Amino acid sequence: MSEALSIHHDQTGHQFEINIDGHRAYLTYMDLGKQTLDIYRTFVPNALRGRGIAAALTEVALDYAESMGYTVIPSCSYVERYMERNQRQAAKI
Repeated sequence: MSEALSIHHDQTGHQFEINIDGHRAYLTYMDLGKQTLDIYRTFVPNALRGRGIAAALTEVALDYAESMGYTVIPSCSYVERYMERNQRQAAKI
C-alpha cells in the first residue's frame, strides 16, 4: 500500500481500526493481564482487500504490544501467519 494509513488505537474498545472510503477495517484483541494480549480477530471488508491493510493493522498492533512489554497470543489465523512470515515472537503457552 503506497499511501500512509491512519490507524487509530481504541484502547477502551481493545482494537486498532482504520476507516477508508466509508469502509472500516479492524484488529481486535483482549488484554489477558500479566502483560499478555490475545489478538483474536482481523477484519477487512471486501472493498479494501488486497491493499495491505490487514498487514498494516497487524504490524501496528504488534509494535504496540512490543513497546508496552506485552507478549502476544495470535488466536487470529491471519496474525499467526503474519508473525511466522515476519519472524515476530509469539507467547509460549
